[in-house]
Amino acid sequence: MKILGLDYGDRRIGVAASDAFGWTAQGLEVLERRRDEGEFARIAELVREHEIGEIVVGLPKNMNGTVGPRGEICIAFAERLRGELNLPVHLWDERLTTIAAERTLLEADVSRKKRKQVVDKMAASLILQNYLDANSKR
Repeated sequence: MKILGLDYGDRRIGVAASDAFGWTAQGLEVLERRRDEGEFARIAELVREHEIGEIVVGLPKNMNGTVGPRGEICIAFAERLRGELNLPVHLWDERLTTIAAERTLLEADVSRKKRKQVVDKMAASLILQNYLDANSKR
């Protein structure tokens, strides 16, 4: 069963998927959030295309572990996904994943323009990989 990882942001949603064994995460694409909420239709399409059995949504927590306004928005998004897709949706602590993705891209000397295009997809991959790694140890 494959797992979809989502990095939900103000403007974009990074998307990653696991392999069939749940060992590795690969970035798929970056969705632009739209006023008509067309991103939900695209996520449903990706679920069908990739035979997804569950979803992991990054939950941005404050450094002290509390959930702020941004986290509340992600929780609402996860609940809507759960209702619309009828799949298990897990929230996963995503503290510092976007920063880690940015650092990795900087170290790889990726141009600013290309970084902007892939950072959300890479953050989704990191969220999903962290989730996969934590669950493989159980």
